[in-house]
Amino acid sequence: MTLSPEIVAIDVHTHVQRSVRADTALDSEKSEAMAAYFRTDVHPPTVVDLAELYRAKKMMCVAFSVDDSWLTGEDNPVSNEEVVDLAAEHADAVIPFVTVDPHAGARGARQLRRLAERGARGVKLHPSAQAFFPNDRETYPLYEAMEETGLIGLFHSGHTGAGAGRRGGGGIRLKYARPMLVDDVAVDFPDLPIILAHPSFPWQDEALSMALHKPNVHIDLSGWSPKYFPPNLVQYARTLLKHKMLFGTDYPVITPERWMKDFTALGFDDAVTRLILRDNAAYLLSL
Repeated sequence: MTLSPEIVAIDVHTHVQRSVRADTALDSEKSEAMAAYFRTDVHPPTVVDLAELYRAKKMMCVAFSVDDSWLTGEDNPVSNEEVVDLAAEHADAVIPFVTVDPHAGARGARQLRRLAERGARGVKLHPSAQAFFPNDRETYPLYEAMEETGLIGLFHSGHTGAGAGRRGGGGIRLKYARPMLVDDVAVDFPDLPIILAHPSFPWQDEALSMALHKPNVHIDLSGWSPKYFPPNLVQYARTLLKHKMLFGTDYPVITPERWMKDFTALGFDDAVTRLILRDNAAYLLSL
């Protein structure tokens, strides 16, 4: 795919939360807790909703759902096939990533190979919500399939709004999302492109170190308003890691408008801004 010169930004982190084939929304308790945590009232989007939103803004977005059935026992409300097929219909605006149960082993690896053939570009993995350590050898068949097929690995890292404020954190354990646990993956699968999602509070220095040390590791800036970025993240984004930082919102919990407004206030120069908003992602996604 060739990137249109009209595209001003590529958001590498947006969530598909509803199916267009059945009006299946997120569990009300979970969705209400997330909305309260992020102070947002945006309606859970479908792939088509995302396409319309980002097309109107002359942007593209990476879109995915999260299979947390291992922890919750609930089915994912949006299938990978729907995400991939609808993204193909809206290829000017949506880039499809998929989700897989990290405990699925060889079965999950076969699923990823099929989805790659169908048009998937990457895989969203959420260690906290999916209850796994990224360097557990149980997950290695997935990484082998991803590396072989060119799928990008997008790993949630650090704190999460999922479960925040709920009794027992909704059963979510933060320990799984320590960035350094992904370092083994970066070593053992050096040709697997890796994105560490979000400012990795409280382990930001680990993420920065990994991105400096491993050519295949990148950082997306989603999930936080830029006005809350820690100073060390801002400094590295301006300098040594300006080619490794990626624009992301975590939509619908943060809107592109809010993220852009707060990012502009940080005063990045035009060249670095273009890298972060557009060019770094375009290169990584081979657009």
